Amino acid sequence: MQDARLPEQPVQLSSGSARRSPELSVIVPTFNEAPNVELVVQALVASLRGIDWEVIFVDDDSSDGTTDAVRLIARRDGRVRCIRRIGRRGLAGASIEGMLSSSAPVIAIMDGDMQHDASLLPEMFRRLQAGDDLVIASRFCDSGSAADGFSRTRLSGSRVATRLARMFLHIDVSDPMSGFFAIRRPAFEALAPRLSTQGFKILMDILASTPQPLRTSEMPLHFRARQHGVSKLDNLVAAEFLSLLLAKLTGDALSLRFVLFALIGGFGVVVHLVTLKIALASGLTFWLAQMTAAYVAMTGNFFLNNVLTYRDRRLKGWRLLSGLASFWVVCSIGVIANVGVGQLVHEQASRWWLAGLAGAGLGAVFNYVATSIFTWRAR
Repeated sequence: MQDARLPEQPVQLSSGSARRSPELSVIVPTFNEAPNVELVVQALVASLRGIDWEVIFVDDDSSDGTTDAVRLIARRDGRVRCIRRIGRRGLAGASIEGMLSSSAPVIAIMDGDMQHDASLLPEMFRRLQAGDDLVIASRFCDSGSAADGFSRTRLSGSRVATRLARMFLHIDVSDPMSGFFAIRRPAFEALAPRLSTQGFKILMDILASTPQPLRTSEMPLHFRARQHGVSKLDNLVAAEFLSLLLAKLTGDALSLRFVLFALIGGFGVVVHLVTLKIALASGLTFWLAQMTAAYVAMTGNFFLNNVLTYRDRRLKGWRLLSGLASFWVVCSIGVIANVGVGQLVHEQASRWWLAGLAGAGLGAVFNYVATSIFTWRAR
């Protein structure tokens, strides 16, 4: 049979100029960073002379015209592309989506806020061509630094997270929290099905998910001050990191989203008990105090899950109120399941703590599945 594959040839652009297949794909997740787009492209043009490259901006439906800024440049430069994501949020998910849509044998991830130095890309590219699987631009190795781009709190938090990752996940690099790295496509493609699309720490996920250690090297990064825009990392990142750590410690038996949901549920238990004590001290009967505490805890859990567990499906406006109502209904059913299973286990085992754990566990699983379907269903 005759080979039906087309011969390799340069891609013809509409302007009539020929473009070679890229050797390097640079993925830049963005959110409200329109002023930075031109700066990023200029930095790549200046740094990647002699390398055939493409840049893919993956934008989480910015309201400041980021996608328009990218498309304006793309009309005159075929190396520039844009993916606009609607109804999805998160740096990790944007990075994975961009990497899967790229075509080069080498893929790099960097931020769009100019805190990452694009002049490091040629050396990262050279090392991968020489045999490395992964090259990390590290703020904490050799002469690297994060003093200009980090507050003291974020710098301390990043160092603590790095120690925890090395201690519990046996990740032996100086900066597993870095957002600037390059990886060979075969290594990424093998890991892609294991990676979480939630959160921000995709590098740590890659390092923790690989069954065999990747051939990894690090190079110093001077983390620079932000040029424009606001940070995509907020105060909830600490909770997301802890959840990712727990998910990886269980070998992904528990998903990152479920771990977040369960942690918030644990916090809800504390809120419930405190509210119950206050209500009883105020003279309410037990059943009324218990009901009040239950719905106060449910309400708190709903809002925390909306901004953290389901931040990529976050409810707003009137949908926030309807979502709260459905959350109350679902979790009320979960309470019934909790009590029923707890009572059954108590009758069989006569251990109150085992009955309580069994009921709480089933209630958490039921609430997670049901609210995923009815409250925060994917759109």
